[in-house]
Formats: sequence, C-alpha cells, structure tokens
Amino acid sequence: MSGLPPQQNEWYTGTQDGSYQFYMGEGEQDFPQQLNFQSFQGENQPVSQSDYYNPGYPAQTEYTGKIFTPSATYSQPDQKSQDFEDEPPLLEELGINPDHIFQKTMAVLNPFRSTDMTILQDTDLAGPLVFCLAFGALLLLSGKVHFSYIYGLGVLGCIGIYMLLSLMTQTGVSFGVVITVLGYCLLPIVILAGINVVFSLQGVAGNVLSGLAILWCSLSSSKLFVTALSMDHQQPLIAYPCALLYGVFALITIF
Repeated sequence: MSGLPPQQNEWYTGTQDGSYQFYMGEGEQDFPQQLNFQSFQGENQPVSQSDYYNPGYPAQTEYTGKIFTPSATYSQPDQKSQDFEDEPPLLEELGINPDHIFQKTMAVLNPFRSTDMTILQDTDLAGPLVFCLAFGALLLLSGKVHFSYIYGLGVLGCIGIYMLLSLMTQTGVSFGVVITVLGYCLLPIVILAGINVVFSLQGVAGNVLSGLAILWCSLSSSKLFVTALSMDHQQPLIAYPCALLYGVFALITIF
C-alpha cells in the first residue's frame, strides 16, 4: 500500500484557521454548515475554584484545620469550666455549714455563752446525726447494743418537746429546730458514754457524773430554745422536760 500514489481527500479541505469544509459527492449539494474546532485548556493547567462555583449554593471556605485538632474558635469547654468554677461548694449544696456547726457545739459546751438567733434557726441535722452515732458507738464499745433505743427515745422526745413548745410560744416552732437543739445538746451524754468505756459508772462517782451531765444538757437545751424562740423568763419550764429526756439517755449509759 506504500506504493500507491497519494490521493487528495475529496470530502473535506482544511484551512489555516482550524476550520474545515465538507463536500458531498458529484451532483449533491455542499454541506451547508461550516464546523469550527476551537482549542481548549490543557490537562496540566490548574483549575481555579471559580470553575466549580455553583450559583445555586453559597460559596464554602476551605477547611484549613486538622482532623484531630479542634478549632480555636470552639468555646464550649471554656464555658463549662467557667460554670464549674461558679458552682457553690458541695457542703453548701447539702445544707451543711461548718461554721454554724462549730458555733452550736460551742454554745452547748458553754451554756452561758451568748448565741445568735439566726444560727439556731438553721435546721442542721448533720450534727445531731453524728452525735447519735457517736453515742451508739461508745455504748457498743461498752458491750451495749442500744441503737434502736437511742433512735426510738430520740424521736419520741422530739415529738413531745415540739408539742410542748408549740403550746408555750406564740410565734410557733419548727420541728427541725427542735431536732437540731436536742441533738446538739446530747453532747454531754456522749462524753459520759466515753467515760463509761474506761470507768464504770455504777457507783457514787458515776451517779454524780450522770447528774452533772443531765444538768448540763438541760441547761444548754433550754438556753438555746429560749434564744431561738424569744421566750423570756420561761427557761425553767423548758429545762424540766429536757432534763427528763436526757435522764433516760443517762440511764441507758449507766445500766
């Protein structure tokens, strides 16, 4: 086939501007349309972002961060840390005020000490619960399991004192205040139970110490009730039923 003479193509002719004209056979009309082939960008030419821009959607910015590295504008952990710093202490959320507990304890240890009325209005049950558990634990060291007696007599005594104070005062009394005062004033009986672990109270010395502990408890509780309820000149009337209640606890301690 290399020996054949070159023949001119009869169907199209090309021009220098890149256009081509097509011709039909003899007796037929020329092809009416002239086709122009234009050049396009090369494959190695970089494509800009505007070539992919779709006017129907908003333009998106390029993500310059890393997958495992959070962005600096993420402020949620800082907000949580600030909220954690602004939270009140755990003891305050539980209603436990160590300063009030200390002042109430000192008021019981010193019955002649002046006490603020607002402190006594704070219904704190942490101190009474601790003193009751300490009282039962010291009795347990003495070989006496009297936890049920302590709780039973304590509840009945609080109910009786609450009914008595409700009749004696005009402003009314809260049941939480009664439990708080009677629980804190159990501290001298707890000290008596601690002495009973080392020495026996069944004797003259034991009776004297028990009488002093009962007098101490009744004097402290009546002083706190008078201060909290503004009951002037009624302390002896309140001290007598309180002495009866703490006398029962003293009998549990001795026998």
